[in-house]
Amino acid sequence: MANNTLTPVHFFSHGSTMMLGEESESADYWKKCGDEALAHNIKGIIIMGAHWDCKGDKIELSTNPNPDKSPVAYVHPDKYVNYKLNPDLETTKRCMDMLSEEDFNVSGNPTFDWIHDVYLILIRMFPSKCPPTTVISMNARYDPHYHMKIGATLRPLRRENYLLIGTGGAVHNLYRNRWAPMMLFRDNFAMETPPEEWALEFRQAFEDVVTNTSGPQLRRAMTRLMKHPKYRDAHATDDHFMAAMFVAGAVGDVEDLGVSAVMGAESWELTNMCNSQFTWGSWPKAIAA
Repeated sequence: MANNTLTPVHFFSHGSTMMLGEESESADYWKKCGDEALAHNIKGIIIMGAHWDCKGDKIELSTNPNPDKSPVAYVHPDKYVNYKLNPDLETTKRCMDMLSEEDFNVSGNPTFDWIHDVYLILIRMFPSKCPPTTVISMNARYDPHYHMKIGATLRPLRRENYLLIGTGGAVHNLYRNRWAPMMLFRDNFAMETPPEEWALEFRQAFEDVVTNTSGPQLRRAMTRLMKHPKYRDAHATDDHFMAAMFVAGAVGDVEDLGVSAVMGAESWELTNMCNSQFTWGSWPKAIAA
């Protein structure tokens, strides 16, 4: 049964860098989710992105007390340069301890500068001020079960009012995007033709899995998506799918049975990139006096 003491969990498709600067339904939804989190006094954000991974069998968490931001193209610097990041070093240490107890080879990285997959989402969700945030790397072997276990290990923090987020992509294959409108006219939403069949099919398969399964079944179904006939068309590399596995770990416990995802928004970019936004669970509703 659903447990209302658990915070929601989000899987956000962050899309191209232009999603930071251009208005969209996805951007509106990110802001809505941020407003709800602030209204419920979250302690902090725990987030895994798609652009930071570690070799061998290890993962890292950012322990840089004053991280800079990796610069991005096609976005005016005013949209992100002056935004002050807020690393939560205390919670980061706690997450490292929890992961270490589960035999992860985990360490801190005191020099890591945050990348747009993370700060794009933070800026859109919390434009006024960044909440305390813990950033987790992927592992470059891209084992779905490994990343699922990270989410499962940190799942108990949902009881303590932390918000867990995975930021990757539902359909994210840079090799098969149509880049000309963005490069020539700075129009990332231009669509001269409909999305191709492989993109539409995998997008639908992703939605079907996350909105129709829950608990341990969700975890099994998400791993099976990597064997879908159109998976490699939709994800030429596995990096943008691992955040979804992290989320499946965080919302795939037996206690999560009956809690399926809701798609809050969707934005197609570059013809074939599908930025679907999903949320599992909800905040408790205030009781009227």
